[in-house]
Amino acid sequence: MEYRILGRTGIKVSRLCFGALTVGPLQAALPVDKGAAVIRRALEAGVNFIDTAEYYQTYPYIYEATRGWAGEIVVASKSYAYTWQGMRQSLEGALRALHREYIDIFLLHEQESALTIRGHWEAVEYLLKARKEGLVRAIGVSTHSVEGVRAAARIAEFDIIHPIINIAGIGIQGGTREDMLAAIAEAASFGKGIYGMKALGGGHLIPRAQEALAFVLGIPQLASVAVGMRTVAEVDFNVAVFSGMPVPSGLWARVGRQKRRLHIEDWCSGCGRCVERCGAGALFLTGGRAAVDPLKCRLCGYCGTVCPDFCIKVI
Repeated sequence: MEYRILGRTGIKVSRLCFGALTVGPLQAALPVDKGAAVIRRALEAGVNFIDTAEYYQTYPYIYEATRGWAGEIVVASKSYAYTWQGMRQSLEGALRALHREYIDIFLLHEQESALTIRGHWEAVEYLLKARKEGLVRAIGVSTHSVEGVRAAARIAEFDIIHPIINIAGIGIQGGTREDMLAAIAEAASFGKGIYGMKALGGGHLIPRAQEALAFVLGIPQLASVAVGMRTVAEVDFNVAVFSGMPVPSGLWARVGRQKRRLHIEDWCSGCGRCVERCGAGALFLTGGRAAVDPLKCRLCGYCGTVCPDFCIKVI
């Protein structure tokens, strides 16, 4: 496994980052011990970087996977908090749940413009205090938009940017794939540590996984790439690709056919809460129930958290 330094932070991370969203309740909803075993498999293969978020509800999985692990582990988390007190509660909750004295990277979740960041500046000020006190090592933003990357690049207080980028441009807001690549290069020129997300388009690109991963691995500004994994086979596949090793044909056959989709149950009441929650504009109401545009859906599963009837899930 290759390792790189995230910008000017001094934090060394594996090029493959374990994206913890997929094992948790918003997606696969694995039992904690089963999800932890998948994460542990990645650690044993040399992955030292785990990406999560307060919203994902996966802290128990990460704690169980890392309990007793002697090697270095870098954890990045995120919060939607926009006030000083809200961000303090988010960070303190992460520290308790993960049983850690500090979180390596703590990000503002889904910051899509300079205006959004300014509206959350009270939370940034708390993170700056926490960084000074050693409760976090680096701070920054995650974003799906070209403007979000460019805005964050110009904020001296930020160390890290976590942008969406993939070969098909799925989920990129406010520009094309090429626009996002240019924004990432610009952010790197400001010294920001950058690690990518949604390299497989939330699962849409699994049939093209080897091509899609080769694309992000060819982006020199990305120190690491977070990839969601829910099975040991997916871990083994991604480790092989990121380590430059040949992928056994049997392993590719198992992983390559696992295309994901957003499923909406027949009992959907059409309340519209999921439509309001969807940041990608992929959900809409028709015939009295919710429907999804698969070309826009990022397969994040965030919509499922607001469904009062529990009828939305990524499968």
